[in-house]
Amino acid sequence: MRLGCEWPIAFNWGLAGPLPGKLGSGALALLLFLSPALANLQSIAIEGEVRVFDGDTLEIGPVLIRLHGIDAPEKGQSCNARGNGTWRCGATAMDRLSDLIEGAEIACEALDRDPYGRIIARCKADGVDLAATLMREGLAWAFVEYSQDYVGLEDTAWSHAFGVWQAETQTPWAYRDDKWNRALAEAPDGKCPIKGNIGSGKDRLKIYHTPWSPNYGNTKIDVGKGERWFCDEAEAMAAGWRAVDER
Repeated sequence: MRLGCEWPIAFNWGLAGPLPGKLGSGALALLLFLSPALANLQSIAIEGEVRVFDGDTLEIGPVLIRLHGIDAPEKGQSCNARGNGTWRCGATAMDRLSDLIEGAEIACEALDRDPYGRIIARCKADGVDLAATLMREGLAWAFVEYSQDYVGLEDTAWSHAFGVWQAETQTPWAYRDDKWNRALAEAPDGKCPIKGNIGSGKDRLKIYHTPWSPNYGNTKIDVGKGERWFCDEAEAMAAGWRAVDER
């Protein structure tokens, strides 16, 4: 099962005016991430490698692009199966998103930016809406807290018992809340359960693990090495840590 692949992406940020000079794709992606309201830009095409980060998130360089309007199962999440048993719905959604972008021309329309710095965008592969496809196949929920755009497709998937609708199962937001509350009970201060880990390699990468990360339980924090606990993802990112990439 392929859980992460790399293909070219073009990212369109509809602002006003020409881009002076020429930047490499990585530098441009970082500039866009840090300064999303540059008033003199009309349209930026970021050429680079796109990777599937999870079932509803793409990554280009340091930029995480969250698909608008949907909430896919988390990487380590399992869902109830028809009749009995469970299936790896998080891995299945991630794998399906990888299949959808393989060899395709990807175009994303930026709509917003969330509190964690991720760009919220509507992305298409060869003109086909990625979020709509995942919804149609029952591999995500409509994220109605933020958008009603895919409620109709969710209703259709539910009526056909596709994917996550084949049996009553936990939503990803309930899954995250459950994992978060369990982790709070074990966090040193009882309120900051995100683990900020530092790699042992020469780069000493700073990676954070949320309570719903698959390897969260196996990750140990050594404050003597500079590792630490965070209360939310925004705090971790501001301190220089980035989300763990677990495939």
